[in-house]
Amino acid sequence: MVALVQQRTFKLDWAYADDIPGSRCGPEDGPWPRPYQVLSDGEVVKELQALAKPQSVELAGRRADSLNFQPSPSTRTQDRYVIKSLTVGGREWSLTGVFDGHLGDVTVEHVCYHLPIIVAEFLEDAYADSPTRLADPSFIAQLFSRSIIAFDNAIAGDVLDLFGGIEGLANYSDADIRRVINDQHTGGANFRKARLNMYGTTALVALVDPDHSNLWVANLGDCQATLVTAMANNGWDVRVLTTEHNGYNAEEIERVRRQHPNEPECVVDGRVLGALAPFRCLGDTPFKQPPEFTRRILYNLSPGLPDVSPWEEFLVRNRTPPYISTEPEIVHTRLQGEQYLILCSDGFVDLCGGEGHGRIVTDWATKWRHHDGNMALGLLRRALGGEDNFRVSKVLTLDMESAWIDDTALVVQRL
Repeated sequence: MVALVQQRTFKLDWAYADDIPGSRCGPEDGPWPRPYQVLSDGEVVKELQALAKPQSVELAGRRADSLNFQPSPSTRTQDRYVIKSLTVGGREWSLTGVFDGHLGDVTVEHVCYHLPIIVAEFLEDAYADSPTRLADPSFIAQLFSRSIIAFDNAIAGDVLDLFGGIEGLANYSDADIRRVINDQHTGGANFRKARLNMYGTTALVALVDPDHSNLWVANLGDCQATLVTAMANNGWDVRVLTTEHNGYNAEEIERVRRQHPNEPECVVDGRVLGALAPFRCLGDTPFKQPPEFTRRILYNLSPGLPDVSPWEEFLVRNRTPPYISTEPEIVHTRLQGEQYLILCSDGFVDLCGGEGHGRIVTDWATKWRHHDGNMALGLLRRALGGEDNFRVSKVLTLDMESAWIDDTALVVQRL
């Protein structure tokens, strides 16, 4: 449990499963009630800052605020965010993104660092070829998509190139493959390439042009982008720009089933091959390559997998890969007036489930319109309970060994 306790100000209280926002914990995670520390307003502010580590940067002349939040001291967050300025032809484009990693943080770290570099390279090449093409929104949408697909293709491609492609694996014994990929003693370049294929991440990336006239959002998975626009009547238009690519989206399930006819187990219980929740993401090579990639390469990575049976449960269903799509859904929007872009991982969406995303965002926008504080931190606090320090304290200081809410990455950008 976090927080420094002063008897005069703070006290111990009790929380029930229904008091915790989101769907991460429930009655089965008892015993309930569980103790938590009631914090004063000042302590709430300090704990939120310590746990979320909010950041503010100037991005192409505008401000962007961000955070990564997980209150459980025993849980390492696998969410990441990125805020980058891309200089192309002497002018600044802005790139922001949030990523929700799964199975481990190796791949999400790689994506967070390298994907902006690849997008910038595609923009630079297009500018060198024909500068005027960067003024065409449809061309940028296509370029954005191609850069992401090329980036993901390289994750498996860089490893397969070591063996002459997937067909070339037949020419190598397991011992040969182990010697190639377990090269930690000589720097580990091949090992790092191969290890990236064991994990995956969703990706939500936004691109804004130098004139702040156009916004492109590329989505793979279940993160969420929201455009908040000031209205003439002092109200706010709150528009979600993305759709979920998971088992809650009937169109995604139908897309996968259509691509894999006569394979009833391509989707089982709302998961791809019965195992993976997002239907579009980066990495996750076992769902994109034939089973021999996993069995011949990933199984031979040192120190090895202690139990391959969970992998075999879905690999036996892998007949006509890929099952996970790398093609992002691109949304283009023309910008005008006072607007804010909110990018968040599904952890934040989960936190908003009780009151409703639209209400929380509208309340936040009304209060923070002329506020100098961190916009992302203000939005997070509003989702946790706003000025109700009892509600917020329950999330910050609950006495529970495992995580009681999902990881939450959040970027708020003035457009």
